[in-house]
Amino acid sequence: MGPRFHVHEEVAAARTLDVAFYLDPAVFETVRERIFARTWQWLGDGRDVSETASLSPRTLLPGLIDEPLLLSRDEAGTLRCLSNVCTHRGNLLITEACRAEQVRCSYHSRRFDLGGRMLFMPGFEGAQDFPCDTDHLPSLPIGNFCGHLFTSLQPAAAFEAVLGDVSARLAGLPIEHYRPEPSRSRDFTVQAHWALYVENYLEGLHIPFLHPALHATLDPDGYHYELFRHGNLQLALARDGEPAFEGLPAGSPEAGRRVAAYYFWVFPNLMLNFYPWGLSVNLVLPQGPARTRVLFRSYVHDERLLAEGAGGALDTVEMEDEAAVEAVQRGLRARLYRGGRYSPRHERGVHQFHRLICEYLG
Repeated sequence: MGPRFHVHEEVAAARTLDVAFYLDPAVFETVRERIFARTWQWLGDGRDVSETASLSPRTLLPGLIDEPLLLSRDEAGTLRCLSNVCTHRGNLLITEACRAEQVRCSYHSRRFDLGGRMLFMPGFEGAQDFPCDTDHLPSLPIGNFCGHLFTSLQPAAAFEAVLGDVSARLAGLPIEHYRPEPSRSRDFTVQAHWALYVENYLEGLHIPFLHPALHATLDPDGYHYELFRHGNLQLALARDGEPAFEGLPAGSPEAGRRVAAYYFWVFPNLMLNFYPWGLSVNLVLPQGPARTRVLFRSYVHDERLLAEGAGGALDTVEMEDEAAVEAVQRGLRARLYRGGRYSPRHERGVHQFHRLICEYLG
């Protein structure tokens, strides 16, 4: 039996996760199945499958799960998430977004309708019990958050329970109209455990010491934490003269306040960062016990504000964060390190993250 992890329920009394969580390769493999295969994962926006008879390939968690998937919108307008693997010999079916009335395998010409049902297969005359259920394409559940699509291999919670708090908090913002900006997309590789990257994101304690330019845009007394069941929010208020959200609806908890950024985290590996200029999606992709890939994808609402405020220098902030996280990765290998404590004020989000890890690992 591998190591068991426990974190005290009270943040003021708790100690951080055992270092074996970060260093043991067997734990990494367990996390793949017990956490990442059971949580809702971001697939990107659905613009390329907005029309009927459209298909778009996706990969679920590249470098970790690597499950080939296919988004399909049929003639009736129903959107599905199907396996992108032929049920005959395992060939990949669709390699780029396209319009089509059927899905045809290029290997042996097996064909499926856009709902995943097998329609035709040459050379199978005389085959018994054919076709059967396993000849159709398996499907996964699909969730939609303002045009951003999600799926899960075995969801441990309903999609609404996971993203509902984010949707409710941002009601009134025209998120579905934010446009993708490929020139601002970035992929980063960090030589550190994926959870260290998440932990760094989940606390603002380091901002004055690690990010001087970002700190200069934020009100030091206007940084607040709020925990949800499957994630949390870091709400940052702007200093005078810095960009802030305008026109927040009267029913918003932040109505009348100068919000610089909404930093939402969704367990285990998704950050949704809302700035006055738009949305920065950060997807954390574990690649190994000490290697992580991070995807940055931008969706712009007001391009005039791109270079200003809390969301104005994301590349600089990322480099500062990566240097710190990689130093922590090296430090965790020290024989003299015995784990740490949580700041009750600033690290409730980190504590929540660790508690959720323990919950999923059972």
